[in-house]
Parts: sequence; structure tokens; C-alpha cells
Amino acid sequence: MTDWQRWAHRQTRYEQQRLYKIKKESTIKTLYLIRHAKSDWSDGSLSDFERGLKKRGYRDLDTISSYMSLQQLQPDLILSSLALRAQTTADQLARKIGYEGKVHYMEELYSSRPETLMNVLTLQDDSYETIFLIGHNPELTEFANFLIEDNFAKFPTLGVLSILLDIDSWSDIAEKCGKVDFFIQPKQFKYYMPKQIRTTLPKMKTSPLVG
Repeated sequence: MTDWQRWAHRQTRYEQQRLYKIKKESTIKTLYLIRHAKSDWSDGSLSDFERGLKKRGYRDLDTISSYMSLQQLQPDLILSSLALRAQTTADQLARKIGYEGKVHYMEELYSSRPETLMNVLTLQDDSYETIFLIGHNPELTEFANFLIEDNFAKFPTLGVLSILLDIDSWSDIAEKCGKVDFFIQPKQFKYYMPKQIRTTLPKMKTSPLVG
């Protein structure tokens, strides 16, 4: 083998390793675990499944969706519990961030074990890089702690936890395969709200931060 051939062989191997590294680093799925917005308990005749959202829940949706829009956060698919408060959260969030894709409402995501959440995700098509999963506590908290090394205490209403999953297929989901990208919740905007978000909120007679 000539010096030129050896050099060409090394360059080819280097390029193959570089492309493999790029591919490996890019095989990341993003999962957003989202708890439904604040629910309404005022009507005692309704079952837990039938409860809707409080006014505060709708205000929180305005705030969180404005943040998502400013950060240009868009899912490829939304999975939601079939409970009314989760459905409403999914519908409002999709509309406010301009999402026009599929929203699947699933009874399996209501009052289910964390294992069920994982099983639902493993069945999703790998063409989806980013999924919003809208559900309930304590299942979301337990599932988050299954996926990440960090100790995640508790999901507040409309808390949004973004998790980067070190997988190239949803069927590869496993314990501690993810790391936290970011976490947001309505409460963090109670005392300080960036102007970019504040100016996008609907006009109200009273402050949207009250209640």
C-alpha cells in the first residue's frame, strides 16, 4: 500500500467515524411530560373524569403557550389522557401554539401506572421526533423519575418537563435513558413575566397573574 493509499484509507475511516458520531449524537427523541391545567372542583355532581378547567387553568394556558410559542416549541405528535381536563389542556395548547398535527386522546393515559405510559410511547412511530404527553399526577412524576437520574419532586398543574431521550426508537425507552432539558410551570411567572410573554396575553380587566 502506497503512502497515498494509506492516507486515503485513514481519511475514509475518519470520515466514517465522524458521520457515525454525528448520527449517534443526533439520535435523540424529545419527550414533553405535561400535567393538565388547574381543574374545576366546583360541581360536585361531576365525576373525576368529567371535571373541566378553572379560569386560572385557562389563564395559565395563555402564559405557558406564549412561552412555548416564543421558544418555537412544536411537537410532532400530542398524546393526551381522555379525561376532560386533559383533553381541554391538549386542545387549548395545540391551538395556542399553532400546532396542526395529530392529537390522540387515550383512555390508557387516565389513572394509569407509569408502565402504561411507557408502553404507549414504545408503540409510537419513529418518524415522530418530539412528543407531548399530557396526563396526570402522580403517574407523570413517577414516570419522570423512571426516565431521569435527577429526583423530580412533583408535577404542579400545567408543569412542563422536557426530557431528552438517548434513543433512536421509541421502542428503546428504558430506565434512566433521559436527561432533563428544562422545566417550566405557571408559578415561575407569578412575580416576573418577560415582556415578550406579557404582551401576547389576552387583555383582561384584572391581572392574569392573580389567583
